[in-house]
Amino acid sequence: MRPVSEPGRTYAGAGVDIEARGRAVARIRELARETQGPQVLAGVGPFSALYRLEGYRQPVLVSSTDGVGTKLVLAQILDRYEALGEDLVHLCVNDILTAGAQPLFFLDYIANNGLTEEQKVRLVSGMARACRAVGCALVGGETADMPDVYRPGDFDLAGFVVGVVERDEIPDPAAVREGDVLLGVPSAGIHTNGYALIRDIFRLGKGLPREEEREILARPYAALGGTLGEALLAPHRSYYREVQAVRGLVKGIAHITGGGLPENVPRVLPEDLAAEIETARWTPHPIFALIQEAGGVSQREMYRTFNMGVGLVLVAAPERAAAVQAAVPEARVIGRVVRRRGPEGALLL
Repeated sequence: MRPVSEPGRTYAGAGVDIEARGRAVARIRELARETQGPQVLAGVGPFSALYRLEGYRQPVLVSSTDGVGTKLVLAQILDRYEALGEDLVHLCVNDILTAGAQPLFFLDYIANNGLTEEQKVRLVSGMARACRAVGCALVGGETADMPDVYRPGDFDLAGFVVGVVERDEIPDPAAVREGDVLLGVPSAGIHTNGYALIRDIFRLGKGLPREEEREILARPYAALGGTLGEALLAPHRSYYREVQAVRGLVKGIAHITGGGLPENVPRVLPEDLAAEIETARWTPHPIFALIQEAGGVSQREMYRTFNMGVGLVLVAAPERAAAVQAAVPEARVIGRVVRRRGPEGALLL
């Protein structure tokens, strides 16, 4: 048996540096503390976070969880991590906004092999910034160092948000009627869906030398007003302020994520109704035309994969459309609710 005093194998030697993780957690704790109000009784540090719920008549808790997908491969290539933290918070919060919820608290999960202390802190700093902007407390999370599960330098990022809404303020799809209007609010670009197709088209994360990948992303395009990398890493837009502005004015809210308009708009409609969307009513961000041309992607596939320039759809009675547009000047009428005539829940015209 080896004497106790003799150096042996260590956790750090196996790929998990507890001291480095402790330093990162200490810095993350300070970032999280800046997002917390008196409702947070325990945040980063204990085994679980504690949040006091108060001031509601019939509170309904609303939750969502998601990840940023393979967009993180592009962040790795360009060493840009802060925006991913914003992406994560925005996409989760946008989902619960569709139920009229106020976000209460957020937790993250970072699984990795070899992310530096600085990279971990940069990821969380983006989350903290996004949480502060919507009054959501960052109460904790988990950073898991997982050698052999992930290749050196690889990681995954996921998050979980909990919000609350009064029961009688939850949008009810049953209130939607034939003839109601659909108003689209622009996206900031790709957001967080469709990156597997994008990477396939531009051969990113497909075995090219890292320097060659950086050159592809650094290529400027006049139509984009910048580089390909800047357009592809534009953060997922938050619609918190827009949703607050239309409270009481709309019957339904659809967050346009994976599946695009055809799959997401029908989710806020009764089963006997469909969405008739006129795609000529808006001009998508130029990044979509670039992707379609570079990859030879069909129009149908583009609309099934990407948001195509519309990140949020609001459903309103015709007589309230003007009020919605006054509250959210960017919103424009892109279609209407019609009687469903077949299996399709959304018709693109």
